[in-house]
Amino acid sequence: MELTLTTPGLLFPTVSLLLLAYTNRFLALAALSRTMHAQYKANPDALLLPQIENLKVRVRLIRDMQFLGVSSLFLCVVCMLLLFAGMGRAGEAVFAGSLLLLLASLALSIWEIQISIRALQIQLGDLEPRKP
Repeated sequence: MELTLTTPGLLFPTVSLLLLAYTNRFLALAALSRTMHAQYKANPDALLLPQIENLKVRVRLIRDMQFLGVSSLFLCVVCMLLLFAGMGRAGEAVFAGSLLLLLASLALSIWEIQISIRALQIQLGDLEPRKP
């Protein structure tokens, strides 16, 4: 397979949209963290602590997802420069690295979604009837 300049260029819109989605998730979690922190300060509730811890983990994951996504985009640009300079083999290696970083970012996204589901279960757990 021959790698051309257009191939890494195809990742630009994908990674850009992913970064936008990650940023939106981060902003939503930041707002929720501030709200829960204020709630806990005003009325310490043991139910809020695991939720706040959950948010801390999710914010760190989103930070890492963003880092990996930006790194993937960076390597795409490096790949394009290498291909433009006629260094096909090096460009292929860098492009493979870019794809691996993007894959890692997506894997963290799946992990963050799983944690998000657990957070909802904690939040809604007090609504379930207690079993005797």
